[in-house]
Amino acid sequence: MGATKTDHFSQRQNKVASLLKALGHPARIAIMEYLLKVNDCICGDIVNVLPLAQPTVSQHLKELKNAGLIKGSIEGTAICYCIDEKSLDFIHQYLGTMKQTLENKPNCC
Repeated sequence: MGATKTDHFSQRQNKVASLLKALGHPARIAIMEYLLKVNDCICGDIVNVLPLAQPTVSQHLKELKNAGLIKGSIEGTAICYCIDEKSLDFIHQYLGTMKQTLENKPNCC
């Protein structure tokens, strides 16, 4: 089988793309902001604050979890979600390096 397009990029580039792609939907941004505000919650709580159906919220949670931006643990019949700080640290470091690199270059655009 042939190489996929992602095989042509570094592991770091693929990780950044995966994390930012997961954040590329306003519903997922709203979920992340809600988790920041409450620190942790169950899926039902998230459904109550978003104008989306429960299956749609579950799909967005799955995307965030698959990207590594949130963690989920089963508590009884509910899943408790929280933000994975390591992923946010990684994004912060990556974007910070980009910003610092730009600040150290003469503005030629």
